[in-house]
Amino acid sequence: MVQTPSTTYSAPSSPSSPASSAPPSSGAAPKRSVPVWAVLLTACAGQFLVVLDVSVVNTALPSMRSDLGMSAVGLQWVVNAYSIAFAGFMLLGGRAGDLFGRKRMFLVGLGLFTAASLGGGLAQAEWQLLVARAVQGLGAAVLAPSTLTILTSAVPEGPARARAIGVWSAVGAGGGAAGGLVGGVLTDLLSWRWVLLINVPVGALVIVAGLAWLTESKADRTRRLDVPGAVLVTAGLATLAYGIVQTEEKGWTAAATLVPLAAGLALLAAFLVVESRTKAPLMPLKLFKVRTVSAANAAMFVCGGGMFAMWMFMTLYTQNVLGYSPMKAGLALMPSSLTVVLGSMLAPRLMPVLGPKNVSVLGILVASAGFGWQSTMTVDGAYVTSILLPGIVMMFGAGLATTPLASLATSGAQPGDAGLVSGLVNTSRTMGGALGLAVLSTVAAAQMHGSTSPQALTDGYAMAFRTSGFILLAGVVVLLLWMPGRRVRGQDTD
Repeated sequence: MVQTPSTTYSAPSSPSSPASSAPPSSGAAPKRSVPVWAVLLTACAGQFLVVLDVSVVNTALPSMRSDLGMSAVGLQWVVNAYSIAFAGFMLLGGRAGDLFGRKRMFLVGLGLFTAASLGGGLAQAEWQLLVARAVQGLGAAVLAPSTLTILTSAVPEGPARARAIGVWSAVGAGGGAAGGLVGGVLTDLLSWRWVLLINVPVGALVIVAGLAWLTESKADRTRRLDVPGAVLVTAGLATLAYGIVQTEEKGWTAAATLVPLAAGLALLAAFLVVESRTKAPLMPLKLFKVRTVSAANAAMFVCGGGMFAMWMFMTLYTQNVLGYSPMKAGLALMPSSLTVVLGSMLAPRLMPVLGPKNVSVLGILVASAGFGWQSTMTVDGAYVTSILLPGIVMMFGAGLATTPLASLATSGAQPGDAGLVSGLVNTSRTMGGALGLAVLSTVAAAQMHGSTSPQALTDGYAMAFRTSGFILLAGVVVLLLWMPGRRVRGQDTD
């Protein structure tokens, strides 16, 4: 069990915060002392929900397709509509927390997420489900950065914070891993709709906990939100992902592919131009001058691209090739759910000994080996050698890599940028994952050559895993060449 560094938490106030400058006679209510475990529990519960919903729909996809008459591309967008809105608006959500209050944005995001979950669970048409998933992603984007900022505000920088981030990373990783099991059980016992409806009572409980246990904190009320930047980056990501998906049907040289690819890149370029010129950018480019921030986020992006699609391809393999039911598929992936948490919890213990950079590299290498092993899957693969053992290796490595990367990316942030940097960490991972899903789905489809036979499906999924392994090796190269070797008193050194 991870030990908390202190018994109570009072929200910190920065010099620029109105709370810090208010005189004692202002009538402001005194700070409430709240147990750290309560703050940690509430923040991690919010993080668990938003990460769970990235993967919980995977085991329900075949049932969604049958019930709503969805196309194969539509199924992919059930995952990507959430992921792209999540990634595209997370920087805006992080900055909103800095400006308007982390507790307030936690509650607003969770409320929007919960309401959209209700809408998705009641959807009667494909477009209704996709819209609900996109709104879910928007709510998650507002909520997620606040979860990490609330946690880092509660625990001072150092080994104690590393342990707390380890808990947060483990919960997030466990949410992504547990999605297959939760989705499978709910789909088998009730219906696919409950993979979304279950968020409603759980979300309501976390809202009550947030109202009771979280204390408000903010950085600076004088700045404004960069809405044009958020719109440009989200539109650019969605358009780019759409162009990548089009390659599956139209090919790389067709106008239907090249136009959205070019438009997506143009929108992202416009986003960078806007960020370089606006007075209050959504993503201040100066942040990337801190090598730990830039290198950790680049590695997060690459690793997200390699790892994100694992759960979808694993559940499709177990159901479409091996004939597992949704519940059996979820149970088959349960050991992976446990090992990803184990890796996340072990990382903080290794970081003081090996250093965050080396632990990250070790974790990515282990995960890459697991992906390579998984790519040897066969049509009649045995559970132990085709699912259990490679899944354990993949997810143990993923858990081992995530915690030090998150710690490195947030350790160099100024107090006023804490929410923004937290949002950037999640954005990099999810943005890479959304684009990685589009690329890997296209790679798998190209390998299948239009066939839906068990052998063709197996070959396609295997190629996706093999490609993921090479993507992860690129993440190792990024860390070795870019990340400083050690940190001294918060400064980057070589």
